[in-house]
Amino acid sequence: MTASAINLAQKFALVGEHWSPRVIAEMNDYQFKLVKLRDTFVWHAHDDTDETFIVIAGTLRMQFRDREEVVQAGEMIVVPRGVEHCPHADDECHVLLIEPRGVVNTGDAGGELTARNDVWV
Repeated sequence: MTASAINLAQKFALVGEHWSPRVIAEMNDYQFKLVKLRDTFVWHAHDDTDETFIVIAGTLRMQFRDREEVVQAGEMIVVPRGVEHCPHADDECHVLLIEPRGVVNTGDAGGELTARNDVWV
């Protein structure tokens, strides 16, 4: 691997579909993924890993069964392993995800929004 700068705006321009994370870098066994969010995802959990959402642009509403957290551009939220959650964005939101290689975006829920894994841009 060669160390070089990654321009997030240029990489986001290559992400076409909502809810389809694209890998831009790896560190050890973790992947850095860009994803565009809009509307409501699916309720799901990841039993084996925490998941980090860093909002680059827009507003993310992270829904939990007992509350909702609003995450603005420049903020982040870590969803602990095993915690059921449902991301939502009223308008398009750009997010940098940090999670271990191989994590399925829909976690334990599966379904039609399950994206292919390990797709790089």
